[in-house]
Amino acid sequence: MNRPGAAVTAAGALLALLCQGTATAQDAAEAPREVSGGFASWGPTFGAVGGADVTVTAGAPAVRGSGGRTWFPVDDGSTTPKAGDADVGFDGSIRLAGTGTESLTLSELRLRLDGGTGTLRVRAERAGASGDLTLAEVGIGSAAPTVRSGGATWSGLSVSLTAEGAALLAEWSGRAYAAGDELAPLDVTVGTGASGAGQSEDAPGDASGDDAPAPSPDADTDGTVVPGAEGDAGQESAAAAPSAAVKLTSLAAGAGQQVTGAGFAPGEVVLVAIDDDTRYQAVADDSGEVARDFPVYDTATEGAHIVRLYSVTGGRAAAAEFTVLAGETPS
Repeated sequence: MNRPGAAVTAAGALLALLCQGTATAQDAAEAPREVSGGFASWGPTFGAVGGADVTVTAGAPAVRGSGGRTWFPVDDGSTTPKAGDADVGFDGSIRLAGTGTESLTLSELRLRLDGGTGTLRVRAERAGASGDLTLAEVGIGSAAPTVRSGGATWSGLSVSLTAEGAALLAEWSGRAYAAGDELAPLDVTVGTGASGAGQSEDAPGDASGDDAPAPSPDADTDGTVVPGAEGDAGQESAAAAPSAAVKLTSLAAGAGQQVTGAGFAPGEVVLVAIDDDTRYQAVADDSGEVARDFPVYDTATEGAHIVRLYSVTGGRAAAAEFTVLAGETPS
């Protein structure tokens, strides 16, 4: 004899199990992923009392590049890119010094995002004392994050001082800072080591790459060796040493070029520098290979040019050479 009540109960139990399974699958899909490398690029300027200039010096392994930007390699953390969540720490520091002011060092940067907004915490060191504070509130960037299977990029994240961040800078500099004052936007790229990440992306904050930050991969302005330079790469075994090659060994100014590399760690963020001007990035695929197309500008000079691949986190680098021959057919 049929029992409608029992049938309804059984159907409800089955539906509950199906919903539970669906929720579990969605939770698994959205689970945070540990970061496997990456960097933050940030270029705030500061002023001191009386309009005195303030110098900003990068502390290794951070790199001070052109355009007043500093590149901080990822130290640790996790991210859920599609949800806009991140909890990522960065290594290195910036030291601020101005006429009539003692130095102030900001280190141990930590970015926390929840749905695309969050905070930037730092450790501040001044006059022999140090402490952790929330320096700034971080807002949604100039564009939605670029999410790849092997990582994500947040471009143009807004950075505005908190009350305690403003108080720190005001006390240090002797000039007025207020909560809400805007600092330079923050660009962040992280690798997650996932598969299918070989598709290249432009450097953060510049879709064309023309005005991207340009730290030398060999040394900063103080001569400090930068992670990923050839001296560091030489510590790797010959078998593990990365390699780089260009598609065209010679080409005319204005033509397109491609660089490929191998021997990097899967999911590793690799910067691409043309004549020591870092303009692009790529993420290594499961085989440790990268590829990046880039233009050779019409203004490129005749002669030899170098394209260099180097890991943000250090230890791996490779370079290849090509020749620009004005008016010549690529070969």
